[in-house]
Amino acid sequence: MNPLHKRKTQIGIFGGSFDPPHLGHLIVAESVRGAAELDKVVFVPAFQPPHKLGNYSATAAQRIAMTRLAVRGNAMFSVSEYEISRRGISYTVDTVKEFSRQYPDAELSLIMGLDSFHEFPAWKTPEEIVLTARLLVYARPGFDSSSGNPFFHHAEFVSAPLVDISSNMIRRRVSSGKGIRYLVPRPVEEFILRHKLYR
Repeated sequence: MNPLHKRKTQIGIFGGSFDPPHLGHLIVAESVRGAAELDKVVFVPAFQPPHKLGNYSATAAQRIAMTRLAVRGNAMFSVSEYEISRRGISYTVDTVKEFSRQYPDAELSLIMGLDSFHEFPAWKTPEEIVLTARLLVYARPGFDSSSGNPFFHHAEFVSAPLVDISSNMIRRRVSSGKGIRYLVPRPVEEFILRHKLYR
């Protein structure tokens, strides 16, 4: 291969509250990684997502710890504390710019579900985000692709299994005393039980 045309490292940015991280997150991340030929997927727990104002049931430190437990054993996955460390409202445009500084020789992709893609035009300066990262959009239950989105041509739609698991559902199950086996990785389940979260 001509060294002038060496393939750049492909990094996917996967943000969310991860309160808690569950198997749906991991299935999506691995499916998108394979479909888009990413070299690495970085999970970025938000300190405070702008569209989810309010208190979390788990602390930022606990969400970071659970996310690390969730991705443990997969060399293609890692966890960034950037948004947790900088505190304040977590705007994706700031995170994308920071990753561009951290990985100047990489090509960045932003992983999001169709629900987030529908909201994307209302995000803070989305036009700056697409200058730095491509959008990798995966299907979510109950949402259809929309070519009416002004950022439609910046998006690459990838297939991922439709796994109808949500963090909210897991929190409700724990709160009502129901089991969460096979909904979250075993180490995450043990962490939730040990720290008596979501009760």
